[in-house]
Amino acid sequence: MPKLALGLALLAAAASATLWMQLQAVRKELARRSSDTGTVVAEAREQAGRAESLVQDLQVRLGVAEVRLSEVSLQRSQLDELMLTVSRTRDDSLVQDLESTLRLAQQQAQLTGSVQPLISALQSADQRIARTAQPRLNPVQRAIARDIERIQAAALVDLPALAQRLDGLIRQLDELPLLNAVAPAQPEERTVAAVASKSPAAAPASPAAVAGDASAWQRLQAWWLDWSGRAWASLSARGSELVRVHRVDQPEAMLLAPDQEYFLRENAKLKLLNVRLALLARQLGTAGADLRALEAMLQRYFDGQAKSTQLALETLQGLQRDLSQNQLPDPDDTLAALAAAAGGR
Repeated sequence: MPKLALGLALLAAAASATLWMQLQAVRKELARRSSDTGTVVAEAREQAGRAESLVQDLQVRLGVAEVRLSEVSLQRSQLDELMLTVSRTRDDSLVQDLESTLRLAQQQAQLTGSVQPLISALQSADQRIARTAQPRLNPVQRAIARDIERIQAAALVDLPALAQRLDGLIRQLDELPLLNAVAPAQPEERTVAAVASKSPAAAPASPAAVAGDASAWQRLQAWWLDWSGRAWASLSARGSELVRVHRVDQPEAMLLAPDQEYFLRENAKLKLLNVRLALLARQLGTAGADLRALEAMLQRYFDGQAKSTQLALETLQGLQRDLSQNQLPDPDDTLAALAAAAGGR
């Protein structure tokens, strides 16, 4: 029994020693692993710190990249806008240049009385638009074609011929009778002779024919009849001029003083000269207004029943018709199309 107990004790001691040695080994392993874990943790923390700093650096770089990207996008949009502006500015400059050229050609046409400056300007504008090849200027080309066709079909009156007609009318003004003019009386001798020829008592008016065989009483009777006939004829002729009856349609014309006739005719001549100057200056509107004023003057102060006055009025009316037909055509369609192109519509 004691040996068994000793054996068990020794076995227990051996087992305890083995367990203690294993425990020490486990402790050493745990300590080693704990130190290794600490090292790994430290390295992991260090790597985490580096990763965090790297992330921050990446975030900063990303922010900078975003800022640069926004700047590039802004620059791109500005560049696109600038290119569009340059393109539109070039087109707008072309439109403005074409409009100013047409305005200048229109003034030249009015000064020269010819449509050739307008046609040349429109054809040049058509060629310039064709070289630019801009689709938004196609309506302008169509308007130019319409204006060229309309201007070429316009008929103009010969202005030098109108000026010659005005010169002829100026020469006729001195011969036009006024409305308040008094008809010239016949000479007294012709009136007396006419009355004496109608009077049966005035037939023996030649004393020489009866001088040979007539008595003094007969000669006295013949002289008395001749003298009384002449006196009565003269009195009747002068009496018929004292009272005249006229229909007064223009009171101001009848109240015109005789000494104002010269100034009235000269005023009419000045109006015709103004019309001639307006024709030479291509101011057709002013010329038409002066012609209408002169027509009203002739109708008011001159005798409308006289043939010469009627011919003068017909000449004035013909001049007004010719001037109304002599208006230079304007390139309205082209100017409207250019205005629409300049406005971007």
